[in-house]
Amino acid sequence: MSDGRLSVFKTYKLYVGGKFPRSESGRVYEVTDSKGNWLANAPQSSRKDARDAVVAARKAFGGWSGATAYNRGQILYRVAEMLEGRRDQFVREVAEAEGLSKSKAAAVVDAAVDRWVWYAGWTDKIAQIVGGANPVAGPFFNLSTPEPTGVVTVLAPQESSFLGLVSVLAPVIATGNTAVVVASARSPLPALSLGEVLATSDLPGGVVNILSGKTAEIAAPLASHQDVNGIDLTGADADLAKELEIAAADNLKRVRRPQPVDGGAEAGTDWSADPGTHRLTAFLETKTVWHPTGALGVSGSSY
Repeated sequence: MSDGRLSVFKTYKLYVGGKFPRSESGRVYEVTDSKGNWLANAPQSSRKDARDAVVAARKAFGGWSGATAYNRGQILYRVAEMLEGRRDQFVREVAEAEGLSKSKAAAVVDAAVDRWVWYAGWTDKIAQIVGGANPVAGPFFNLSTPEPTGVVTVLAPQESSFLGLVSVLAPVIATGNTAVVVASARSPLPALSLGEVLATSDLPGGVVNILSGKTAEIAAPLASHQDVNGIDLTGADADLAKELEIAAADNLKRVRRPQPVDGGAEAGTDWSADPGTHRLTAFLETKTVWHPTGALGVSGSSY
């Protein structure tokens, strides 16, 4: 029996610079479920939206990369907390987006929450894995430490709209980079809802920017953008990945190519598997510093 209420449909918006703009072009496109039923209208981002996202990411980079690794871990853990509180919403959205049963969608969402916790724990430990003190022949300390690459464009997986998205985004920001994310073109709604979670989870505005629309249209200006330092091509098919890689060479971007297990059509991808540390190190640079130890006396070193 109807209670006489009108349905209140959710308006999905982009997430750029900590705010929720519509596409500056005013365009939207229909998002449907696995059976072709209409779910919502999503913003269709333009080249201008992509450039605005880069500006926001660059502005946020100094503060985010300068924060302590421990603090970044706290914030990533807070994202997991907020997702846990909105679990039912994401279970529904993932089920609709990927044509999964409620129980399978719940397992995907739980794995995504756990993935945030996993990377939250790595923020202050990755330097111990990829950094270190180097032996040298002379009275010097020689220390190598990892530093973030900068602004990274992330092409999210096309088929895994939420767990895959988290798996490619979390390691980028865990290591101090800022991100411009191009959501799955077919299933962007979980990604756009993630923006709402990030906005309320202590993550500074601009650290993550989420765009929806046609992957190739948005990715092209980002790959050639002179202020983008890296690009993850996971969500690109082979032809698009090749085009973007060529464009990225113009300013020597760090490029993570689609891998056999997670690129292109993502056939056989198990996003719930142990992610390891390879994505954490994909967008890190190594800074090596020499420092004199002081006078070396007869009795040994004095510092």
